[in-house]
Amino acid sequence: MLAPAELRALAHALDLRPTKRRGQNFLVDANTVRRLVRLAEVGPHDTVLEIGPGLGSMTLGLLGAAGAVVAVEVDPPLAAALPVTAAARLPAETAARLHVVLADGLRLTAADLPADLPAGLPAPNVLAANLPYNIAVPLLLGVLERLPSLRRGLVMVQAEVADRLTSPPGSRVYGAPSVKLAWYAHSRPAGGVPRPVFWPQPNVDSGLVAFTRRTPPGPAELRAEVFAAVDAAFAQRRKTLRTALAPWAGSRDAASALAEAAGVDPGARGETLDVEAFCRLAIARAAR
Repeated sequence: MLAPAELRALAHALDLRPTKRRGQNFLVDANTVRRLVRLAEVGPHDTVLEIGPGLGSMTLGLLGAAGAVVAVEVDPPLAAALPVTAAARLPAETAARLHVVLADGLRLTAADLPADLPAGLPAPNVLAANLPYNIAVPLLLGVLERLPSLRRGLVMVQAEVADRLTSPPGSRVYGAPSVKLAWYAHSRPAGGVPRPVFWPQPNVDSGLVAFTRRTPPGPAELRAEVFAAVDAAFAQRRKTLRTALAPWAGSRDAASALAEAAGVDPGARGETLDVEAFCRLAIARAAR
């Protein structure tokens, strides 16, 4: 684990000034790192994907538990420093489990991942990461779409975003991110993380989201159509479906007809629908 003084020394050596643009708030508390590794349920048969490892606080904890860690870092100096940090603080055998990928997590695909993982280990099957807060939702949804090997995970995001991602239909904060994550996975809140465990301290609270991949509730080829219906419904979340879905369906009458065909009340609001209902709407539109 990296003590606060070590982390600041590393940052100084790299001439690193954490930026809000890249969501750089680094963990400086060893107990928090141990807690995150435990909650992620990482074991020696897992290959962990960590996006945005930064200076390596969480990476060192994951390396002690996982069979391999694939750390995806967009900043070249940070990516170059990470293996050096691991080699200096861990036994050689443990440090060798680290595979660093210099890439943008928002564009990460399976082709970017290392092909030289040890025999017997899967392609990354666990996502464990302190996600950059300003891009957390598109990043999480994107890797779930493009990396089907991911089966479960634990991510740290802004507390408000964690609430949105895990809220059920009818909740005040239920929205498009809630529905879209539910297409890929069952999720649940996994606790909060206090501000003082970061350097620099963020101006927002942090929360943990745990998830387990599920079979999508509809045909994979309809995912884009389902998400388009979701976006339309929540673009005007206070409007009824017959109004909010009109741009997507073609008209208010068409939206009402699709809702009725899907077994949904056209006078309901999108915030009352679960992902299965949105899926039925997309199937009804595709059948027109």
